[in-house]
Amino acid sequence: MIPERLELPEPSQAVLRAARALLRRKERKATGKFLVEGPQAVREALKQPDVVEAVFFRWAAVHDHIDLLAAAREAGVTHYAVSEQNIATVSDTVTPQGVVAVCRKMDVDLAEAVTPEVRLVVICAQIRDPGNAGTVIRCADAFGADAVILSSDSVEVYNPKTVRASVGSVFHLPLVVGVDLAEAIDACRAAGLQVFATDGESSTELTDLAGRLAEPTAWVMGNESWGLPVEHLELADTTVAVPIYGQAESLNLATAAAVCLYASASAQRTSIG
Repeated sequence: MIPERLELPEPSQAVLRAARALLRRKERKATGKFLVEGPQAVREALKQPDVVEAVFFRWAAVHDHIDLLAAAREAGVTHYAVSEQNIATVSDTVTPQGVVAVCRKMDVDLAEAVTPEVRLVVICAQIRDPGNAGTVIRCADAFGADAVILSSDSVEVYNPKTVRASVGSVFHLPLVVGVDLAEAIDACRAAGLQVFATDGESSTELTDLAGRLAEPTAWVMGNESWGLPVEHLELADTTVAVPIYGQAESLNLATAAAVCLYASASAQRTSIG
């Protein structure tokens, strides 16, 4: 139980400076830590053992997040109350959501994430927009993917915008970062996955794949603006276009990922059932 009168410690300036520094990629890389903002994302982080190092609550919002305070205390996680001004210094949003956590990075090696047991993997190649990357991770989580791989030339998964766009999904499935695309594809193929790459110009449409969608699959999603270059498309077993029946010129990256992942996940579950 949380007492009606809350007694929360205030962080030292050194603690605040260390958290504030994590808004910079250089500091995230050096410390192996990153920031998580928002009640849902912090809630999911607190469910993971040994991931959350500290939680900052805005004084005026503590009573709105009693469940998070209780979860932090139960997990033995250090927690603080801070002013409106100080919560803003550890947030990269215009309107801070009132709770921010300092977390330890938890990405895994390629060999740990891609094993013969996996059935659905997403490979992000040269995805540069953090919002798109986070949304793809959220879609992968929603449709039961076994892992998400971000190539070495993609956006940093621990960018605050990427973490926020995932709405906590970064804590739900294995993430592999900083690997060469060809290496990632080779690992997926060695684990028994077929490799599909999205390409709006492909003559093979998603609806043409029929029974192939039920097989273990790795989807390669390309850059938001130019998709996948020819040399990367050639690494896939099959290039696939998502058919568009209306007048829209194209689908954005996250929408295309959602459609492809849903198609694979549905086919796989139907075949198992």
